Amino acid sequence: MTEPLIEIVGLTKCFPIVAGLFKRTVAHVRAVDHVGFTIGKGETLGLVGESGCGKTTTARLILRVIERTSGRMTFHLDGRTVDLGALHGEELRRFRRHMQLIFQDPFSSLNPRMTVLDLIAEPLRAHHVGTRKDIEDRVKELVEVVGLKVEFLRRYPHAFSGGQRQRIGIARALALNPELVICDEPVSALDVSVQSQIVNLLRDLQERLGLTYLFIAHDLSVVENISTRVAVMYAGRIVELTETGRLFHHPRHPYTEALMNALPKPDPALKTPRIILPGEVADPSNLPSGCAFHPRCRYAQERCKVEVPPLQNPSGDHAVACHRAEELALQGIKVV
Repeated sequence: MTEPLIEIVGLTKCFPIVAGLFKRTVAHVRAVDHVGFTIGKGETLGLVGESGCGKTTTARLILRVIERTSGRMTFHLDGRTVDLGALHGEELRRFRRHMQLIFQDPFSSLNPRMTVLDLIAEPLRAHHVGTRKDIEDRVKELVEVVGLKVEFLRRYPHAFSGGQRQRIGIARALALNPELVICDEPVSALDVSVQSQIVNLLRDLQERLGLTYLFIAHDLSVVENISTRVAVMYAGRIVELTETGRLFHHPRHPYTEALMNALPKPDPALKTPRIILPGEVADPSNLPSGCAFHPRCRYAQERCKVEVPPLQNPSGDHAVACHRAEELALQGIKVV
């Protein structure tokens, strides 16, 4: 891995559950539970998992949209180390220009009463970057970079297709020249034919501008196409983290194996036994004892029911949180 841009250690977020006449806290939802990873400069870390596993909450914690319960977030910028959790007020507002977000829904994330020019210029104006002429020149440059025409600047979001609106969102995220861009399922609301165009655009922009991505997605085929490494989350925890090719072809966690098994097969003649996970995703307000995945795991033993597996080899080339990782031979994606 290259020089780290951001390091996350023990990141935890608990939302209180209140009940009764006096609104007392009776329990907590552990949305993110001791999550840790490092993203190197210029790489893309894919973050995958079922809905409700904590992917978007993790992104919001990094952006300081919501406050963490515990943990450390360290940003390395221009030879200095910044503790993201220690930033407040104006200092935090100024630092936000280094971290930007591409939203999932390209329509609801754009103000329908603002033109393309105003939408892309909004972060520049909020951070008081340049004169009016400088801002307009920058917007024109960004529009061309993301593959749109300058003639579109006076139009409103409803006049564009989903793919074009997402390009506007990408241009807005790049306006302040951020080092880290968090892509929160940026293609899930788009047609399949448009998804590949947006993914290719993101890769081109990464090479051209030296961007670093945290790419959140449900679609594993998209993650495989863009990510350098992949982290798999389940019930608020990272259960596996490694290089993309190794994860897809040699998974070591049973949950990852089940995700790979659910992917469509490129060859109709390729027959593999279906892995159907019983039950539902673990309730983060009432997690099972031991490994949170054990009620759905076909390899579970008594130890899995009582002992939480630690993330083994967290700083190595293949981290996994499974008691039986060394003895299981799990099935990845077969090469056709």
